Amino acid sequence: MNISKTKRLITIGMLCALAYVAVVVGRIPLILFLKYDPKDVIIVIGGLIFGPIMSFAVTVIVSVVQMFTISGTGILGCIMNIISSCSFACTTAFIYKRKHKLAGVVLGLFCGWGCQVVVMTIWNYLIAPIYMGYPREAIVELLISAFIPFNFIKGGLNAAITMLLYKPVVTALRRSNVMESKRIAEEQITKRLRK
Repeated sequence: MNISKTKRLITIGMLCALAYVAVVVGRIPLILFLKYDPKDVIIVIGGLIFGPIMSFAVTVIVSVVQMFTISGTGILGCIMNIISSCSFACTTAFIYKRKHKLAGVVLGLFCGWGCQVVVMTIWNYLIAPIYMGYPREAIVELLISAFIPFNFIKGGLNAAITMLLYKPVVTALRRSNVMESKRIAEEQITKRLRK
């Protein structure tokens, strides 16, 4: 999509601000000490509109700001946040970029959801003993009782909320000229395919 660099920077800033606010005010306790926040919804909507690189950029910026302001888990928590959000948002955006239809959004969200559960299971197994100070045996128990169910619920909520919000957000962005109209975007895609 051909939008100016200024509009793109403004959009990145806006998405970062919204995602950060979602972390600060939207935290809901789910399982034991694990809290859900809807920042991944904002990150994935940005990725669906502007591509997986946008999802990655917003994820890194928000995670670093979160580390220096409200997080108590330091650099390891920051890395875990980046891995978690990217596994969901970048996977979804990448698949949608390849299959640019509603079916691509649905497939991308389901793949992102599954990817997040698998990736975070592996990373929690490897990293949680370090930053939590628990023996690995205790982490294995937490994987089954807390981490896997949490990531399953989190991914499902993110996918469902994204499906509800994506169309209204895109419509609003097109009306405000942040995005091109659907007709112009389709014409540009057709031109690229003919080359």
